[in-house]
Amino acid sequence: MTPVLNAFGLAVADMAASLAFYRLLGMEFADGADDAPHVEVALGGGIRLMWDTHAVIKSFDPDFTPPGPDSARVGLAFECAGPAEVDAAFQKVTAAGHTGRLKPWNAHWGQRYAVLVDPDGNTVDLYAALET
Repeated sequence: MTPVLNAFGLAVADMAASLAFYRLLGMEFADGADDAPHVEVALGGGIRLMWDTHAVIKSFDPDFTPPGPDSARVGLAFECAGPAEVDAAFQKVTAAGHTGRLKPWNAHWGQRYAVLVDPDGNTVDLYAALET
């Protein structure tokens, strides 16, 4: 059997803070997820997105060091229904106190685009095709 990519994982310092961020983008989590050391959601197509606290990672990898501000991180991208949804999602998340790295703009490649930063420093892109 050939290995098949079927999950992406995020290392998080504070599970509740991280899940609160992703709830603002419409993700839903099971009751009690904020207090869990590991959380995952199905994204469709057999792909899962997983969150693990630094403590749970250290439980099986004692040499784990949380990423620093200049470390490589994961980048996620959320497709929006249209340009207005990019703007609305960016506003909703930044109004809740999260960092907006790049405000929405019309990118030369034909998309409305914006970049947020989650509580653990991962970039989260919002995009939608520009109407022609």
